[in-house]
Amino acid sequence: MAKRADQNGKKKKKRVIVFSTPTCPHCTTAKRYLRQRGVRFRDVDVSRDAAAARDMVRRSGQQGVPVIDIGGRIVVGFNRVEVDRLLDL
Repeated sequence: MAKRADQNGKKKKKRVIVFSTPTCPHCTTAKRYLRQRGVRFRDVDVSRDAAAARDMVRRSGQQGVPVIDIGGRIVVGFNRVEVDRLLDL
């Protein structure tokens, strides 16, 4: 998980969720990128979980994948610059 500073200056981990499908090349790239940087995340396969797909649309307003939730901030698609900014990389 990514880290952020809390009130005492200590690093606090951000929760990262990747909404993806197994056939999506951009999803694979995003997950590989996060793993290479040591970012822990929960991978949610929206092709097999209708409730998760509805949750993804509710959060992002989008049906396309990947959707990356970083501490409650949503990134639609794999935008490396935005992911790095939100993860403080």
